[in-house]
Amino acid sequence: MTAAVFSSVLLVRPRWTLVAGATLMALLIVMACVPWVFAPYDPIAFDYGAIMQPPSAAHPFGTDNFGRDVLSRVIWATRVDMQIAIFSTIFPLVFGTFVGTLTGYYGGWLDTIFGRLVDVAITFPFLVIVIAIVSVLGPGLFNMYIAVSAVGWVFYAQLARAEIMVQKHSDYAAAARVLGYTEPRLIFRHLLPNAVTPIIVYWMTDMALDILLGSSLGYLGLGAQPPTAEWGVIIADGKNFMSTAWWISVFPGIAIVIAGLAFSLLGDGLADLFRRQR
Repeated sequence: MTAAVFSSVLLVRPRWTLVAGATLMALLIVMACVPWVFAPYDPIAFDYGAIMQPPSAAHPFGTDNFGRDVLSRVIWATRVDMQIAIFSTIFPLVFGTFVGTLTGYYGGWLDTIFGRLVDVAITFPFLVIVIAIVSVLGPGLFNMYIAVSAVGWVFYAQLARAEIMVQKHSDYAAAARVLGYTEPRLIFRHLLPNAVTPIIVYWMTDMALDILLGSSLGYLGLGAQPPTAEWGVIIADGKNFMSTAWWISVFPGIAIVIAGLAFSLLGDGLADLFRRQR
């Protein structure tokens, strides 16, 4: 079923949002994979003869307070922030979808326990919980992934649960039961593939949000640690020089906006494309 949907997707004229999102995403992925091809300088090399130079032909994004090329740091930071987008969401995606699928299909005491976990997770704001966990574990990207995963899976599970509860009452599910399909086969080969579309769309949006979260934690000193090039860290480096060297913080901020726009456009385009397949 899923293979048929994706094959038919190729025959449908995509919306401009999907094309634009996919194009931006491809550019970010290529830049993250081979940043040395695009970066003109070493992102962590100090040059005390070029401290806080404004944008110029030699340094299109200017230099920071250590003479480091801002363009090179923004480009290399793409690798870290794309890593944040993937590693912060892959466990919540897989584990949350699995838990939500079982909860939605079986209900009963599983649904009761899940409901209590959801109540605990939404009692406090997501960002507050993540900051608290990272503060306890210590700053760093790995601890940030743990903190985000500890809470983020709940939202995927809620979505999967709702979709499975609808799909299990469909006609094709009833026909599968009449044919004697086992429950694992019914759940994972029929129900889940038909429920996965909104989960994938939400995943795109969640990756954009996690990039913003990673940049926020980097700005607070709880995410990537200097001298690692990360957009939030670069913005934090330039916060004290906004009146004299605005380019240090402005250009990584623009990069965050572009990355968020890429994920949002891709998610919106996929949502529209999948809706037209139904």
